Amino acid sequence: MLVWERPEPPSRPVPASLSRDRIVRAAIRLADADGLEAVSLRKVAAVLGVGPMRLYGYIASKEELLDLMVDAIHAEIRPVGDDWREVLRSLAETTRQAAHQHEWLSDLLGGRPQLGPHALARGEAVVAALGAVDVDAVMPVVGAVDAYVIGAVRREIAERRAERASGMDQRHWQASLGPYLERTFATGRFPALATVVRDAAHLDADETFRIGLDFLLDGIGAGISR
Repeated sequence: MLVWERPEPPSRPVPASLSRDRIVRAAIRLADADGLEAVSLRKVAAVLGVGPMRLYGYIASKEELLDLMVDAIHAEIRPVGDDWREVLRSLAETTRQAAHQHEWLSDLLGGRPQLGPHALARGEAVVAALGAVDVDAVMPVVGAVDAYVIGAVRREIAERRAERASGMDQRHWQASLGPYLERTFATGRFPALATVVRDAAHLDADETFRIGLDFLLDGIGAGISR
């Protein structure tokens, strides 16, 4: 029986009461502060002031705990809108916001579909908005948006982590590499790249995400209207 269907143990009159929700919220706080490497059943139990063995009545493994954590964050991803384009845009933006608020989420997105109740509610809202789209196109459309968002947020989170590790933000990192790129472009071996680097607008992460999403939604619109 999956963890979402498994009943919780009956409550007991002990100093530290437990529930799956309390366990998951404690794990999320640990992950938000110090990343997924800070999450273990032992550490969560310590935060809650109980012995690790008490957690096993609620959660069978760390893998179940991670599934519950991801599903809890899906409660923050509630796409809204009056048509498929607005809902897909809302899906992308709210997923990105959740990943930036909970950096560890980017490491767990993708792979097999999330099937917890909050993830299913998110999926229901999105699929319902695509009611006029051919049924065979629904999952490829949703998959395309998810793939775009996952790729974008992983790149953004990787940049954030690189800044912390190096002590240099993107502007300073680019400045440090400027002389190398000037020497390399001066060879004439990379004229197309040189033109883009020198002449194209330098967009921030928000602008890059928005423009890329517009391109994707335009393509989806063209595809489903055929």
